[in-house]
Amino acid sequence: MSIEEVSAFLEQYPDVQTVELLISDLNGVIRGKRIEKELLEKVYSQGFCLPGSVMALDATGTTVEETGLGAAEGDQDRICRPVPGTLSLVPWQGEDRAQALVSMYDAEGLEPFPADPRQVLNRVIEKFKTLGYSVGVAVELEFYLVDKERDANGLLQPPISPVSGRRMISKQVYSMDDLDDYDFFIRDVLETAHAQNVPADTVIAEYAPAQFEVNLNYVNDPLVAADHAVLLKRVIRQVAKKHGMEATFMAKPHIDEAGSGTHVHVSLLDEDGNNVLACDDPLKHPLMRYAMGGLLDMADSVQALICPNINSYRRLAPGAFAPTSKTWGYDNRTAALRIPSGDINATRIEHRMSGADTNPYLAVAVVLAGIGEGLISKIEPPLPVENNAYEQDHPALADNPRDALRAMENDNRMNTWFGEEFLRIYSLCKWSEVRLFEHQITELEYSLLLPYL
Repeated sequence: MSIEEVSAFLEQYPDVQTVELLISDLNGVIRGKRIEKELLEKVYSQGFCLPGSVMALDATGTTVEETGLGAAEGDQDRICRPVPGTLSLVPWQGEDRAQALVSMYDAEGLEPFPADPRQVLNRVIEKFKTLGYSVGVAVELEFYLVDKERDANGLLQPPISPVSGRRMISKQVYSMDDLDDYDFFIRDVLETAHAQNVPADTVIAEYAPAQFEVNLNYVNDPLVAADHAVLLKRVIRQVAKKHGMEATFMAKPHIDEAGSGTHVHVSLLDEDGNNVLACDDPLKHPLMRYAMGGLLDMADSVQALICPNINSYRRLAPGAFAPTSKTWGYDNRTAALRIPSGDINATRIEHRMSGADTNPYLAVAVVLAGIGEGLISKIEPPLPVENNAYEQDHPALADNPRDALRAMENDNRMNTWFGEEFLRIYSLCKWSEVRLFEHQITELEYSLLLPYL
């Protein structure tokens, strides 16, 4: 079927000359190779090689040698295989460029490579299936548009709209005028996404200047949902570049503005595809309660996966619509876990903890693992929160990478869901980044300390 997919695609798009083979590393950075179209059938039938060290890179793109995936093993290759259904044109490159997602396997191309985030999510999905349920997933992505030129202080600033000639400077959440000012960009994002079979639909202006949110349609395959999120992030960045701007998925690009998150919506389905969370009072539904209980019980242990960078923790500020405590509630955006209002048949969990900088495969895997653990152990959650959770006393989430990494390493359930080898590699890479950032001297230190000490 893969070869048939290639033949049909090249027949439909005869001008394609090169193909980009894309894989997401631990940090969600897209890496891969570019090949000539004549090699595409061979790649689909036999795979191609990338070094396993691609999955052992820190924020600088440097191999973390402590993982053993670099020089210690001779920087050995693994086999990567294309993901069926992801072969598409690259519209911002014209009609002669195509792309496909790939996933990594061992050196023989037989067993999943444990450090590939896509394979980690697949592992979690397979374990979740043993519970007798499947899931429907939709992902929301928040991001900022940024001017390529910095302000007088060298800081990021919103771009100037070519439509209005003005720079957004105020918090106009859900503003239609702001959407109109950037309609050229939004339309291009949606059209480009649809050309790549990525089901992006709704766009809103978010709670800060030049901050937007794009929603992906609900699908019944969590692996496909994460694929869509990975591809959509690439589309947004490339379309912004095409229009002379930058798009960033940093969790906190502006210290005095709202952070950006990745929200994962999940419904629980029986073997007939019925939403088993649907009921008149979801706060009392046993399955909903167990799911919420599991997510909150594992919240500290998974924080390092969904807040992967030093910058991730700057987002976790009270009152900024970023989760800072282990809370859940009905139609409450101050809670970490929200049950959205609306049609009973669409009853679902909105997981609001992940930063925009998280790897979508890991974000979805974290949600499934938490729900799964709650269902297995029948974990009861605390009381649902009402009103403003930021003004109440609730157990706090890990707010720094050291605490988050230690919690991840000390929870044996994490090995069961995510795999011991993946967690070993991930932990080593993230501790390396902690040391990297802590060994920097900031301008603030110089301005506050140098004159007086």
